[in-house]
Amino acid sequence: MSDQYAMEPALEALVEYARQAALNAYAPYSGFRVGAALKLTNGEIVTGTNVENASYGLTICAERSALVRAVAQYGPKIRVEAVAVANLNEAASAPCGACRQVLAEFIEAQAPVAFPGGNEVRVMAFSALLPAAFEMKMQGTGNSE
Repeated sequence: MSDQYAMEPALEALVEYARQAALNAYAPYSGFRVGAALKLTNGEIVTGTNVENASYGLTICAERSALVRAVAQYGPKIRVEAVAVANLNEAASAPCGACRQVLAEFIEAQAPVAFPGGNEVRVMAFSALLPAAFEMKMQGTGNSE
C-alpha cells in the first residue's frame, strides 16, 4: 500500500477530505475530477479542487488550488505536513510536476503524500516525489528559510 508510510487513520481522513473536495471539481472538458487536502503544521486542513478552462494551460490542479487557498487563509509562512490527492475516476494520479514544484516552497521534506496509484493509495515522502526541487534563496527580502 505504501512506499514508506502506512495509511494511518489521520492520513486516511485526509484522503477522505480530498475525495469530498473532488466532488466540487470543475472539469467539463476532461471529466477528470480531482481533490486535494493539505494538513498544515498549525493543525488546519485546507482543501482544493481542479478548475479547468477552455484554454487548458489556464487550468489549475487541485494541489495548487489547495495551496493557494492555504496561503490566502493563513499567510505565506504556512508549512504543509501532509498531502492527500484523490480523484473520482479511479485512475492513478500522483501530483504533476508543476504541483510538486509549487508544493516544494511550503512542504516539509519528509511529509507524506498520499495519492491514487492504480488499485491502491500510494504514500510517499515528498522528497521522494521531487528529489531535486528547484530552489532560490532570496537574500534581504525576508522570504529565505
